[in-house]
Amino acid sequence: MKKCEVVVNVKEDRDARPIAFLVQTASQFDSKIYIDCEDRHVNAKSIMGMMTLTLTNGTEAVISADGEDENEALAKIKEFLTTA
Repeated sequence: MKKCEVVVNVKEDRDARPIAFLVQTASQFDSKIYIDCEDRHVNAKSIMGMMTLTLTNGTEAVISADGEDENEALAKIKEFLTTA
């Protein structure tokens, strides 16, 4: 299992599209991927779970990935959350 701390820095959008894109990105990997933010531990492949997180710019989060492609998954999710 790999973990990575990030500070969220994404383009501001008033609807659920960024979350949907994040879930689609996570779903491309076989690894289990979770995002921890504040007191929540959410499956990054779950649209409903991800909608419960408040991932606004400046929010600190921990991404964890576990599986054969965990390195690639972690890098891609980190890139998604930190590239404005």
